[in-house]
Amino acid sequence: MTSGNGTLGTMSEDTEFRKTGIDFAMMEPRDQLKTLLREHMHDKPFSELAPVTFDHRGAALIGHIMLDTLEEQGYSIEDFDAVGALTAAAVPMVCSLMHAAASRGEDLDGFVMDFVYPAIKGPSIAGKRVILIDSWLSEKSYVQTSSLVTLRNGNELSLDFGIVDAQGATVVAVAALIGGVDMEEPTLRITDPVTGEAHETPFVEIFHESELH
Repeated sequence: MTSGNGTLGTMSEDTEFRKTGIDFAMMEPRDQLKTLLREHMHDKPFSELAPVTFDHRGAALIGHIMLDTLEEQGYSIEDFDAVGALTAAAVPMVCSLMHAAASRGEDLDGFVMDFVYPAIKGPSIAGKRVILIDSWLSEKSYVQTSSLVTLRNGNELSLDFGIVDAQGATVVAVAALIGGVDMEEPTLRITDPVTGEAHETPFVEIFHESELH
């Protein structure tokens, strides 16, 4: 089956066309990404979103949409120097962000957290401002992952912050492709497991769970 622009359409595009009558290629980029996420998430309470983040269309969309959303929330590309994957699920997102930034003539490094030897894998982040990202971070009780604990009491995320701090970097914000924090201006409460001190860090949701179900 061919799409409206005469090219061979994928099964995903054909399915969406039959459902809505709208050619996938004619949608706005954000709507294209939302379509891919909705199709994958159908009847799924949680996913690491690999079928979307490793899809050539998703990979091309995610970086630009995340950069645009971050800027809308007050974080332009000039406000951070690197993006770090909190989990392996976010690694393809880091790559998408780096390529999107490069296409705009901007330099952006990437890294991934390493919990075996508490450190990072990637270029040095000493003295840099970083944004930590993941595919899906939620505080909903049905999400049975470490992210649940992370967003509910901050203990696990505090380990990530501790590693970044030990590397001499500063966390500007945390961002997720899908977020489930029910606040008008979402923030994450990070608790130091040693001192018990807590502080809040901005949380940027590219899509809220409610948009996709």
